[in-house]
Amino acid sequence: MSCASTERITADTTRLVQERLKRSADFRATGDFHQLSFQAMSTLCRVNFRTPDNALARRLQNEVLEWVGGFEARYSRFIADSLISRINDAAGKHWVEIDAETDALFRFCQDMFLFTQGVFDPTALPLLRLWNWKARPPVVPAPAAVQAARQWVGWGKVQRRPGAVFLPERGMGLDLGGVGKEYAVDRALWLILEAGVQDVLVDFGQDVRVHGRPPSGEAWHIGLQDPKDLARCWTGVAVTNHAVATSGDVARFFVHNGRRYGHILDPRTGCPVDNGSLSVSVIASHCTVAGILSTTAFVLGPVEGIQLISRCPGAEGCVITNSTRHQTRGFYAYTTS
Repeated sequence: MSCASTERITADTTRLVQERLKRSADFRATGDFHQLSFQAMSTLCRVNFRTPDNALARRLQNEVLEWVGGFEARYSRFIADSLISRINDAAGKHWVEIDAETDALFRFCQDMFLFTQGVFDPTALPLLRLWNWKARPPVVPAPAAVQAARQWVGWGKVQRRPGAVFLPERGMGLDLGGVGKEYAVDRALWLILEAGVQDVLVDFGQDVRVHGRPPSGEAWHIGLQDPKDLARCWTGVAVTNHAVATSGDVARFFVHNGRRYGHILDPRTGCPVDNGSLSVSVIASHCTVAGILSTTAFVLGPVEGIQLISRCPGAEGCVITNSTRHQTRGFYAYTTS
């Protein structure tokens, strides 16, 4: 397929995704407080902000929808002609050109891969395909299949040069599920801040970042879902100019022969996490950082997970297990109950 054909298909896909988001969008306003909700990246997204300029508010809401639609069209592995799908299809064959933003995103992935000592690994797609928690009936892969898939996993294998990337082995694949939604939260917030609006909340599937103040009060109050009772929150945190992300597998799992298998995998073993963790919540300056820390801490377990969060400047977190809660020293300074 020619480069021109690829660009045309990508542009068509972007337009279709953006139109889907706009059809799902709901716009509301109470005084100068504007609320946008829509469906994207298989989750509910909310963007709330305060401005007395109604025309600016509608422009920003449309810009958010267009940017998020473009982001999903580019990075979703479930879209056949997305950039990520083209990179995966080219595994073991050839290099793929990437834009400056993707280059920067991959550099960040490299940094976090090193910081987490390989627990955060965007090349875990072969394992994700093997452990399909949505399959009916569910299937537990044979140990030999898991070992075979692990041979294709490892961010260190990815070859990069300015403006291009190459997966050197057929069978390798990228999945940005552990960073993409959180990155989109950060970018959506900055899009609004760059327009001069200072009081903002962005929440994509309970990955949240806030700036400034809510309509009333000094801080935004974010509830943390109780992993033992998803209908309630076990506490809330009061934050401003921070992000809050929670990871857990209580909502996405399958049971096979009486054993429970969650959707979060440990790339070091190739199997679902089974260390007693129920959920991990992290407060950090950026949603990308909070999201990666929460998922990595979930994989590591309460002791090593808290140690990891504590090593990240400015981050605080809490790991909930069946029997207790483990938290960093400063976590409860944010709690509201």
